[in-house]
Amino acid sequence: MPKIQEIFRVGSSQNYLINNRYKVVRETASHLRLTSDFMGYSHHITIPDHCPLKVGTLNNILKDIAEYLKIPKEQLIEELFGK
Repeated sequence: MPKIQEIFRVGSSQNYLINNRYKVVRETASHLRLTSDFMGYSHHITIPDHCPLKVGTLNNILKDIAEYLKIPKEQLIEELFGK
């Protein structure tokens, strides 16, 4: 089984994030900027478009999204990666 940071790609995670009310507001050659108002206030996240991500970078992205959605990080991982 591939490491989690190797399968975290913008293409695979972007659909989940957009389904949770995130919108792509800016795209550069190496990053996507997503914004959400789903929880009643704005949340912005920048996702690198390269693979593999460093474990710390991936952890911070997942932690930030989970805190915003008020769900455990483990639940977010299951929803993103189908573990």
